[in-house]
Amino acid sequence: MRLLNRRCLALMGVLGGAKKYVSTLSPLGSVFNSIPAPKKSVWFAGSKENKGLFLIPELRSDPGFEMLKYAAEHKVEDLVEEALSPKRKRKIVTIFDEISNTLCCVADTAEFVRMSHPDYDFRLAAEYAVVYLSNVVESLNTNTDIYNVLKEVLESGKDVVPMDAVDIRVGNLFKFDFDLSGCHLSKTKKETYVKLSESVIMTGNMFMDGCHSSVELPKDKLPEHLRYCFNLDGDNVLIGGNHLDHWNDQVREAAYKVYHYPNESQVKLLDALILNRHRLATLAGFPSFAHRALKGTLAETPEMVEDFLNALSDRVKPIANKEYKELLKLKKEKASSNDQVLRSWDIMYYSALGRHQKYNISGEEFSPYFSLGNCMEGLNIVLKSLYDVTLQNVEPQNGELWSDEVYKLAAVHKTEGVLGYIYCDLFDRPGKHMMDCHCTIRGGREQNDGSYQLPIVVLNCNFSRPVNNIPTLLTPGLLRNLFHEFGHAMHSMLGRTKYQHVTGTRCPTDFAEVPSEFMEIFATDPRVISLFARHFRTGEPLPMEAIQNFCKASNMYAAIEMQVQIVYSMMSQKLHGRNPLEKSTTELYAEIHNQYMGVPYVEGTAPHLRIGHLNGYGARYYSYLMSRAVASEIWQQCFKEKPLNREMGERFRREVLAHGGEIPPKDLIKAMLQKPLTIDDMVDALVQKMND
Repeated sequence: MRLLNRRCLALMGVLGGAKKYVSTLSPLGSVFNSIPAPKKSVWFAGSKENKGLFLIPELRSDPGFEMLKYAAEHKVEDLVEEALSPKRKRKIVTIFDEISNTLCCVADTAEFVRMSHPDYDFRLAAEYAVVYLSNVVESLNTNTDIYNVLKEVLESGKDVVPMDAVDIRVGNLFKFDFDLSGCHLSKTKKETYVKLSESVIMTGNMFMDGCHSSVELPKDKLPEHLRYCFNLDGDNVLIGGNHLDHWNDQVREAAYKVYHYPNESQVKLLDALILNRHRLATLAGFPSFAHRALKGTLAETPEMVEDFLNALSDRVKPIANKEYKELLKLKKEKASSNDQVLRSWDIMYYSALGRHQKYNISGEEFSPYFSLGNCMEGLNIVLKSLYDVTLQNVEPQNGELWSDEVYKLAAVHKTEGVLGYIYCDLFDRPGKHMMDCHCTIRGGREQNDGSYQLPIVVLNCNFSRPVNNIPTLLTPGLLRNLFHEFGHAMHSMLGRTKYQHVTGTRCPTDFAEVPSEFMEIFATDPRVISLFARHFRTGEPLPMEAIQNFCKASNMYAAIEMQVQIVYSMMSQKLHGRNPLEKSTTELYAEIHNQYMGVPYVEGTAPHLRIGHLNGYGARYYSYLMSRAVASEIWQQCFKEKPLNREMGERFRREVLAHGGEIPPKDLIKAMLQKPLTIDDMVDALVQKMND
């Protein structure tokens, strides 16, 4: 214990000013380590004291969504009239942003409620509001009158009030949204464009549904000794996943081949999705859907993305080859079959085995040191050190919440006061949206009276609830997820943009993940972890040697994992390139897999039909890798020596987080690093992070 304390004290200089951690939890940590108590703040009908969901008075009950959507529509009509008026006195971009803010405040709230509210009537009312407002948005995006006003202002460079660089950039972003809706096209082409857009949405949603569907087959199709390893339904076997963590090689092989067997319906849906996206892009004047999707992003062009991915692949390949050799050696020693070749279904299982053998660690061993309360303490340490911001628990008002298990936090700056609010919906419950995500309820923006509209977000996770005297305990992966999502939240909290259209995470996809990937690095740094990793019962700190082993184990086989991401990223580029569907999507996947992975493609399978991000991210799947590269370069250059460095934290806030999407990403990164960022820089940063 004394040795560890001396070690922690020695780290204080390296950490850049962090204070010695004590075992007693703060009020914030205590709240998150407690079993959620029933709250009067949970929505309930008929109460005169009900202040409404998110303190929106209309949302005292579900019919409030109808009032909100009509009120928003009427306000938008007035704003459109103002935009078209020859006597207009405000900048056109200011009016457009007010239109956007009016719709987003209702639509974003409704979208979240539709996914997560436990009350069916509330969810249904929210869904009706989402559909209704989507039609309002579609009508606006095809309104040629307001489009022409905006276009004229941007082409002339003159408005009723002089415009600055931010006004012009945001105005062009609004114009691009119009262009994406085909507003600039002739009537005939516009009709075609709308039909294609509807088809893309419909087929994309259907493809997503199929990505997670179980496979059912007669049980006599499997050897008898394997069929009982899966769920049985009468004479059929149900296989709902890869089973990649199963100890038996034959079980993993059977599950992989069956689960990834080409589903003809998925093949047709993906083909239709890709083809209609290409038609949309070419109709709008782009060479490919990838060119359309990457306009205005950090990467800018598909060619730059492929150069980045190929350069990264070349650097990662020799490291990955060494990792494959380690895993093959393990397989030869431990395999339950006679197969002497490393297969796709082997990687996850033998990677976990390799980590355990080398460092003798398991999630069960580490989780008691990572109670949710302790991890929230860790977040507070990082945020206080970097930005002088603390997370403070706020007592919610009656009717403000949708579940007893939700906590409301204020992000409070030492001198600037409250920056915004974060609702933490962190525990699993029936009917709740399963993805970990950051949802914007209200974006920040400058208001007409000079005040600032404070941002409101929800962090959605699916952790296990505290039970009896045991708080929620996080695995290493869940710890990283928590820090990742709070990276998004702080992007929203610290943003101080003029317009809500570009606030916080409303920026190019390949830049939006930079703050979250950056925060995730803190959850893997031994110096930071040592400040909050304590046993939830005894308060004993996790020994530094164990922390270092924990971090090293997390980084093992990182090159192989990166190759997987390169395959998916390259697949999304090729599918959305200039000549899509020159060959079948399965042939394309096999070709890319064999080029970029160190294990052979499994004949007769189509894993790409399970990649849901091909719908949601389209040609931007590379965004995670590029964002991680940027975050790693910022870490290497500015934080590696002193992770909790206030000077660099303030620079990151001032030069990056504050601006959201109102400044091009390349300019933000250049201001932070004080130099332009190249492909070689990004690749070097990722490889260096792996080596660290």
